[in-house]
Order: sequence, then structure tokens, then C-alpha cells
Amino acid sequence: MTSATRMGVLALLWGSGFLWIKLALDHGLTPGWITFVRCLLGAGVLLALACAAGQKLPRDRTTWGRLAVAAFFCNALPFLLFGIGEQSVGSGVAGVLNATTPLWSLLIGAALGTERGLGAAKAGGLILGFAGVLLIFAPWSGDSGLLSWGALALLGASASYAVAFAYMARRLTGRGTAPMALSAAQLLAATALSAPAPLVMAPGAGTVTWAGVGAVVVLGVFATGLTFHLNYRMIAEEGPTSAATVGYLLPVVSVALGALVLDEPLTVRVVAGMAVVLAGVALTRRAPRPAPAPAPAPAPAPASAPPADRSSAGAAP
Repeated sequence: MTSATRMGVLALLWGSGFLWIKLALDHGLTPGWITFVRCLLGAGVLLALACAAGQKLPRDRTTWGRLAVAAFFCNALPFLLFGIGEQSVGSGVAGVLNATTPLWSLLIGAALGTERGLGAAKAGGLILGFAGVLLIFAPWSGDSGLLSWGALALLGASASYAVAFAYMARRLTGRGTAPMALSAAQLLAATALSAPAPLVMAPGAGTVTWAGVGAVVVLGVFATGLTFHLNYRMIAEEGPTSAATVGYLLPVVSVALGALVLDEPLTVRVVAGMAVVLAGVALTRRAPRPAPAPAPAPAPAPASAPPADRSSAGAAP
């Protein structure tokens, strides 16, 4: 499988998650059930892959405690918020808002003082990205379908991912546990955290159908468990830059699938907003240009050198 093919498969599986959430909701499942089953099936896939690779789960309480925090902000909470959000917002728009996670990461880093050298480019990208979100929602137009609590839930999910990534980078990476086993353990913790959700949330309005069951199975097995595996493989074999590029394709996939499969309206404003959001994200992730190296200071002339030689003493390398 070529690099472009692998990237396309990963983007399709990952970006299709918003479609499967919407289908599961439309066929009777509640956000709580979708979150719990998604975590459970994703954990099962990653456990099987970790066992096949001979990777063992962590055993110390400290790591499991940190995994519980990461699982809450990276899995249980955002998965639930995406389910809640897509009850009133289309799957395509949900995918676009998911792409704002790097903007939230930059904003949180700047607020906490961990993001050094914000610079004009990153600050401009931050403003541009959230201007794109504003363009999508267009509160001045009175479009209540987009400007809703569901939209705020989707933004909250993206912000939750940003909190999780910052925490995981500090507390979980480089701790000795193999990546696949660590991901499996995290989804196991997310399964435990999300288990009460189906019981405490209101039941669905309709009857659960086989289409809904099939949608959540695909969401858990392929759009959660398998995508974790493919993403780790891409990072290991092609580097983090190639893996990060997939993030730019996710909103394109979600918008396209939402329009083709669910007949969601694809307005010029939403497309323009998506382009502005992605441009802002790209601007914030652009590597700063390295400062030019200072010219070497001229070497001092020997004290015994004659005056005529001092003028050229620093010319030699």
C-alpha cells in the first residue's frame, strides 16, 4: 500500500466517524449508548492488536490514574459531546469543527504560558480559524439549526481533545508502555467512565434498528479501533508530519459524506467557512523560520603581529 493510499484510507475511516454517529442517532441510539459501545468495541480491537504484537498493559496505579484522566478528556467526554452535538448539527459541520482542535491547543497553551513565541503568524491563524467557525454558524443570519447548544457541544468536544493532548504529552508519553497497549488501556478506562451514560441519559425518541446497530459497530471497530492502529503505523513508518496531514482531510471527508449519503445541505457559506478554518489551522502549524546564524566574530590578531596584518586577521576561516 502506497503512502497516498494509506493516507486516503485513514482519512476515509477517520472522517466517516461523524457519518456513523449521525446514522446511529437517526436510528434510535442515544449519545450515551453510542459513546459506551464505541469505546468498548475500540478497546476490544486495540486489545487484540496489542496481544498479537506481544504488548502488555500497564500495571502500576499511577499510569492507570493518568490514563483515566486522558480517557475522560480524549474519549469519554468528546465522544459524548459529538453525539449530543450531532442531534442538531449536521455530520459535515461536526467534522469541520473537529478540525479546530489545534486552534484550541494553541489558545490553551497561550493562556497557560506553555506556548512560547506565539508570533504574528500563529496569532493570525488563531483569529482566522475562529473567524471561519463564526462564518459557518453565521449567528447574524438567524439560522437556529447551526447556532444551537449542539454547536457549542461540538466546540466543547474539540476543546476537550486539546486539553487531552496537552495532558497526554506531559503525563503519558515516554513512560515505557508500548503505544498500542497504552491506547488499549486508555479506551478500556474510557469504557468504564462512559458505562453510566446510557443509564442516566434520557432514552432515544425512536426504536433502535439494525441500521443503528450496524452504524455504531462500524464506528467502534473501524472508525475508532482500527484508525488508532493505522495512525500509529503511519507515525512509526512515515513520521508525524504525514500523520498530521490526515487531519486536514477529515473535514473534507465528513462534508462530502454528509452531502452524498445524508443529503445534508452544502452551502457556499459552510464550504467557505471550512476553507477559512483549515487555512487558520495551517497558519498556526507553520514552522517558524529559523533566525539567521550570526556571523563569526573576527579572531583577534596576535599581540606580536605588525599593524599592517591586523586589518586582515579575521579574514581567515
